[in-house]
Amino acid sequence: MASPLTSPVRCQPSQVTVVGAGNVGSTLAQRLLERNLANVVLVDIVVGRPQGVALDLAQAVGCDRTRPSCTIVGTNDYQDTANSDLVVVTAGLPRRPGMSRDDLTQVNGKIVADTLRQALGRSPQASVIVVTNPLDVMTYLAWKVSGLPSHRVMGMAGVLDSARFQTLIAWELGVPPQDVSALVLGGHGDLMVPLPRYTTVSGIPVTDLVSAPRLQALIERTRNGGAEIVQLLKQGGAYYAPAASVCVMVESILLNQRRILPLAAHLTGQYGLDDLYLGVPCRLGRGGIEAIVELTLTAEEQAALARSAAAVKEQLPPALAVLVP
Repeated sequence: MASPLTSPVRCQPSQVTVVGAGNVGSTLAQRLLERNLANVVLVDIVVGRPQGVALDLAQAVGCDRTRPSCTIVGTNDYQDTANSDLVVVTAGLPRRPGMSRDDLTQVNGKIVADTLRQALGRSPQASVIVVTNPLDVMTYLAWKVSGLPSHRVMGMAGVLDSARFQTLIAWELGVPPQDVSALVLGGHGDLMVPLPRYTTVSGIPVTDLVSAPRLQALIERTRNGGAEIVQLLKQGGAYYAPAASVCVMVESILLNQRRILPLAAHLTGQYGLDDLYLGVPCRLGRGGIEAIVELTLTAEEQAALARSAAAVKEQLPPALAVLVP
């Protein structure tokens, strides 16, 4: 049952269910509360874990007396997630050193399928954001399991990958990251496609500021950004930047900001690709994905995106196998 961490005052009618009270889920809950975006229900199978995190976060929110605060509930019971506007799936086995995202396909596929059946059974009107790896494959599986229209099921990847590229460029040039606008497309893996032609620093193309060899080194480090953090931490993976990236998406949806963000969306012919989830720029509003933005790519960029798509498609059969009784 839920921990008794509710308030008679709701900040707004929105409610977000975060599935998984691990590092990503807990940090996301913290950001949602600190930004006062929505009431949060944190659900996990480990008894006591979500309740403890929720109690800690509720007490942290209580330190800020300058504004009304949203509420948080920690629970092991999906019934407490009813009537959520958004379901964010962070649950799953994290990567360990030497493990690729694709190694996680079947084990995490079962987790994603089970959690969504339970969460959407209580909140059929909700949209879904998938964070669990391998992300593009898990998002496709989530779409199949949910039965929802594809514009209401999406994956977080491009915001994170673009933020990593943005940060590395800022460090290279010694400028604030806020001055850099970076764009990364493709699958959330080693074949992601950073796009220097669509990356600028205060409006100046990054190709005018960074040499081709250095830029290629930054691209490679971006592609290996998650693995680099896994190697440094030795146990577990990144969670601050992933949580921040999901929060950007949640905010654009709940506040109907209609921002254009790179995220895993279902393609039906866009970019010459069909029936898969892949990172592309999308307009994101209250109803989910309002439009997929098709950029003009060079032949080399298109070929790189096709290779990334092919790698994602290879992993779909083992993921979909979890749906077979």
